[in-house]
Amino acid sequence: MFDRIRAGWTLAMQSLDVLKADKELLLFPLMSGVSLAVVTASFLLPLLGSDTLQSMESREQAQEPMLYAALFIFYFINYFIIMFFNAGMIGCAMIRFEGGNPTVADGFRTSLQCLPQLFGWALVSATVGVILRIIESRSESVGRIVAAILGTAWNVTTYFVLPVLVLEKVGPMDAFKRSTDIIKRTWGEALTANLGIGAVVFIMMILACLPAVLGILAGTQAAMITGVVATIICVILVSLISSALGTIITAALYEYAGNNRVPVQFDRQLLEQAFTHK
Repeated sequence: MFDRIRAGWTLAMQSLDVLKADKELLLFPLMSGVSLAVVTASFLLPLLGSDTLQSMESREQAQEPMLYAALFIFYFINYFIIMFFNAGMIGCAMIRFEGGNPTVADGFRTSLQCLPQLFGWALVSATVGVILRIIESRSESVGRIVAAILGTAWNVTTYFVLPVLVLEKVGPMDAFKRSTDIIKRTWGEALTANLGIGAVVFIMMILACLPAVLGILAGTQAAMITGVVATIICVILVSLISSALGTIITAALYEYAGNNRVPVQFDRQLLEQAFTHK
């Protein structure tokens, strides 16, 4: 168990080394976040000042077909945006894994080359999202529990879908089957690696909060404002790093578990230990 935890931490640090070599990868989660904010605002702003938001909270309103149609469109756009920019990160990561020096343009080129696959999976993801929302609306307690369980299972089984879509150029169902097959053999390793990333990000978040704490301790208004602003900037940066690291390590695990190839930035012996069930 401790060997797995150590391996997860080391894999997270090696993923961080990849990000250090290609800091421009942070532009992808940044552009994704900004795009999602714009989409969310475009959906919510027309509803402000009306009674629609309040009526959406009721079960009767939540079950209306028109609402679910709007929810499907919202989910589809959001999933497509997330996958589009993550696909670009995966493309850049793969170039770096092979010893190349990727650019942001390389990432966009990768995303554009697999638009049909991303479009198809966004449709599937939006459909699943709406189904889970319907299940959740059936009951305030049982429905939420069932939806949470099904949602977790869906997230686990689709863990490798995006790299499969981007690199193998297969359809949504084939990508799902391929991801499920890989995750059956490597779910423990994927979990351990992401726990390692979680530990790294947790430490970064603690450090990010230090400016605000120091500003408050200083006692002056200027110090407090400066500290809070610095903390907000640091938290945003850590969030971008967390997103990028998650995508990089997913690509690295896929490369090893799916194709039996070791990225040059990662240690073969470490990966072999991590993927050996004991």
